[in-house]
Amino acid sequence: MRVLHLTLHRVWFAAIASGEKREEYRAITAHWRARLEGRAYDEVHFRNGYRTDAAFMRVRWRGVRMGEWQGAKVYAIQLGEILEVRGWPITSRSSCSPSTSGG
Repeated sequence: MRVLHLTLHRVWFAAIASGEKREEYRAITAHWRARLEGRAYDEVHFRNGYRTDAAFMRVRWRGVRMGEWQGAKVYAIQLGEILEVRGWPITSRSSCSPSTSGG
């Protein structure tokens, strides 16, 4: 299985876990170009931080496209079905505020 591993801040993890956020953005850099362009994955594995007991989520990969976020060109990772969430209290959509920081 081909897996893209990403770490997220709490607000973005919550927004994806609730189903509110269906894309994850990454800057267009050499690092992300090497990981995303011309590559395909089966799943995206998200962690909420770097602790060994951090919340974890598996989401089906639907592809990547060029997009724009806050006026900047970005890679927009298309997210599919949420397959698994561990160690996370899934909250209502109203408790997520994607405007705080990150992407």
